[in-house]
Amino acid sequence: MPSKGYLVLEDGTVYRGEPFGAPGQARGEVVFNTSMTGYQEVLTDPSYAGQIVVLTYPLVGNYGINLQDFESKGIQVAGLVVRGWCDRPSHGLSTATLHEFLESQGVPGLHEVDTRAVTRRLRSGGVVMGAIHSDAAPGDAGSSNEASTASLAEAVLAGLRETPSYGEVDYVRAVTTGEPYTWEEAPSNGRPRRRILVADLGLKYNILRLLSARGCTVTAVSATTSAGEMLSLEPDGVVLSPGPGDPALLDQVVENARGLLGRVPVMGICLGHQILARALGASTFKLKFGHRGANHPVKDLATGRVYVTSQNHGYAVDGDSLPNDLEVAQVNLNDGTVEGLRHRDLPILTIQYHSEGSPGPRDNEYLFDRFLDMVDGRGGS
Repeated sequence: MPSKGYLVLEDGTVYRGEPFGAPGQARGEVVFNTSMTGYQEVLTDPSYAGQIVVLTYPLVGNYGINLQDFESKGIQVAGLVVRGWCDRPSHGLSTATLHEFLESQGVPGLHEVDTRAVTRRLRSGGVVMGAIHSDAAPGDAGSSNEASTASLAEAVLAGLRETPSYGEVDYVRAVTTGEPYTWEEAPSNGRPRRRILVADLGLKYNILRLLSARGCTVTAVSATTSAGEMLSLEPDGVVLSPGPGDPALLDQVVENARGLLGRVPVMGICLGHQILARALGASTFKLKFGHRGANHPVKDLATGRVYVTSQNHGYAVDGDSLPNDLEVAQVNLNDGTVEGLRHRDLPILTIQYHSEGSPGPRDNEYLFDRFLDMVDGRGGS
């Protein structure tokens, strides 16, 4: 008898599936990602802390899991939902299947789910809290006295009602580094090495890789590190990383960022962009279903050029709340939301999307060069 699993949304909607990964339950905000590849990077992206991720691409796991595509130390998502997963990956670097990876880290997943239906529900109604319920691994027999779908859903919903909503939890504190650490060295090509600090709000390793490859000594510090502590390390520039959750909960991080302004060049990526906006007096709001995927079009208002970007965020900066010295530099062509800000006087670079990709296009890595030009005094804000 095939094993059974369920995705239950807080409105009572139930989607049937089959368990894989670790047995058990997972609760979190249910979101969808439209990337066609890069599932390992998605799973290990700290910005997904507290979320159950639904992948819209119908086949997942076909190239397995490798040791090179980690974006953090391990899986960060609460749970994973897919249409189908591949149990025989084909790739020379593969060390495990997707099922084995999830199972090894205690993360439950569901496959054989109608992910198109889930995605349409989230697009029309907005993201909601939900839960994965499963108690068997692939191939195990289902329990003969399994409760009916209706009664099981009610039991899962009872647990959801006791779970704080996604917007009530400070996930940054859960994912930030406990101690500072320096990324591996890279050849400096004879140039003086810039010292760049990255405030870890939930950073992806590729940010550190790309800065290091550009001849920087890169040190990651906790999100709770004060401006004074960061400045005492005499950085040439500071990057505020991406991360999970609602920026409105992060007053301490906002205050830390405010203390850097005008003292050192600062780059904000995704959540870091929202933190800088709030530090300068703007406000943020929750999007209906967020932007999560690798092909979101963004227009640069100064040049008119359109870039294909990788995105993963559920909150955005309110363009109508900007102070006079801050202006919108880039916009999302799908919904017109703010994708980048420009300060009229201060050396600040902010983007809502992921210049480091992972997964996604490499088109926007040039923004790290633009930031380092700012650090070197060759670029404006």
